[in-house]
Amino acid sequence: MIIDFHTHAFPDSLADKALALLLANIESAFTPVTDGTVKGLLQHMAKTGVNLSVLQPVVTKPSQFRSLNEWAAAAACDKIVPFGGVHPLTDDYKRDIDYVVSLGLKGLKFHCEYQDFVVDDPKMLPIYDYALSRDLILLHHAGFDPGFPPPFKSTPQRFAAVVDAMKGGVIVAAHLGGHGQWYDVLHHLAGKNIYLDTAMGFEYFSNELFLQIVAAHGADKVLFASDSPWSDAGSELESLEALPLCRAEKDLIRGGNAARLLGF
Repeated sequence: MIIDFHTHAFPDSLADKALALLLANIESAFTPVTDGTVKGLLQHMAKTGVNLSVLQPVVTKPSQFRSLNEWAAAAACDKIVPFGGVHPLTDDYKRDIDYVVSLGLKGLKFHCEYQDFVVDDPKMLPIYDYALSRDLILLHHAGFDPGFPPPFKSTPQRFAAVVDAMKGGVIVAAHLGGHGQWYDVLHHLAGKNIYLDTAMGFEYFSNELFLQIVAAHGADKVLFASDSPWSDAGSELESLEALPLCRAEKDLIRGGNAARLLGF
């Protein structure tokens, strides 16, 4: 079973506008592989052999909270597992997290650049702690984003501080722990109680560096991801398959770890 742990889509009525705005913000640094809809994601999954995708919506302003989470919950099907989201400026994070749980969503997606917060800000720690206590998975954008200038609001060092402050639970740092910061991942994050997804990675980090991180961190804590529509899951899977990892390690990364976290 192949599970893409990090994908994006938008409500049908907003997909064209959302893609246009995002492309303008990143100065068309990437070419989307879908039309930004759930239907487009499902079509691309069929083309690339992905069996299940985890949808990761980003609540970019508090007023979006209810409608975006309800849309995400409605997208659930046998091929789509949606996460939800909360905004750091919520006036009641426990109320919002409880609502996400009531919708049956499996986790929360955070994007420190688009939501404008520093990942290890002490004000965020109670939000993470409560979400983890409700058995939600937390997935964070990590490192470089082409739409924002440095310094970036998340680094491997900051993620290490978050993990050390938590009492357990599942936290995922996207882009192999920090896009463009992979040597820092090796030095500060490898071996910690955190999962790393591979979103938009294989065309940027070297095979040697990826293998070093997997060896230091463990294949059992690495999740295949594409960041669709911003990267092609088919190409990412081909890159993973070509690496000198054993079959068991590849199967864990391609879907075994994700299935365990999602309770399948």
